[in-house]
Parts: sequence; C-alpha cells; structure tokens
Amino acid sequence: MKAIFLILCLTSLVPLARAAEAPPAAIGAREKSAFDPKQTHNPFWPIGYVKPNPKNADANQAAPLISPASFNLTSVTIGSGPHFAILNGKIVGEGQQFGLQMGAQVYQVKVETIRDGEVVLGYQGGEVVVPLHRH
Repeated sequence: MKAIFLILCLTSLVPLARAAEAPPAAIGAREKSAFDPKQTHNPFWPIGYVKPNPKNADANQAAPLISPASFNLTSVTIGSGPHFAILNGKIVGEGQQFGLQMGAQVYQVKVETIRDGEVVLGYQGGEVVVPLHRH
C-alpha cells in the first residue's frame, strides 16, 4: 500500500518537473486589430446594405424654382390671435409645413409668416412671397 502511494506521488510530480524545465511559448497575435469608424457597418442594417450618399443625389437633381404663381392665396386673417391664410384652397397657419406637388414630386414648403396681403413661404433656405389674389 505504501508502494502504491509512493508511485502515485512521484507520477504526479513528473509533469511539474517537465514544466519547470522549459518556459511556455509566448502566444503572439498574427494580426493586430484596428477600429476605423469610417468603415463601420451599422449592426442593424441588412448584410450587404450600402447607405446612399445624399450629397451626390442633390448634385444630380436641381431643385425647381418655386414662384408665387405656383400658389393661390385667397384670404388672410390677422388680428390679436394666431394668423391664418387660405392657400391653394387649404387653411394654413404660421409655422405649418405642407407639401407642394409639382409634376411627379412633392416638395416641402413651410409657412414662415402671414402678413396683411401676403404670405412668406420658406423653401430650401430661400423665401417666396405670395401676394393676395384679389378678384
């Protein structure tokens, strides 16, 4: 029994003696990883999806010129309360945004201010002043 115990103790010390002889080989990375935020892909997009570049799309399509003739201003209400106007048959207020259909496309126009006899509309950074159409 003592012999078996002695043999088990000696066999358990053999791997420790071999480990002390040679230091372990250093584990090195073949390639270092790098993060480039310009080349990242949103994890919620489908695989293979490429985000369209809106800057190039705007360069190819020129924005149409919106003239006051595109609108029919028939009435303006001004007073102590909010200002309203009837523009192209619809009631609009200051700050309201609406769509103007020209051809097959719809363009977003915002009512900037409503004054006595005219309405100022904002469109792509510019302004269009629409006078009241008097019969």
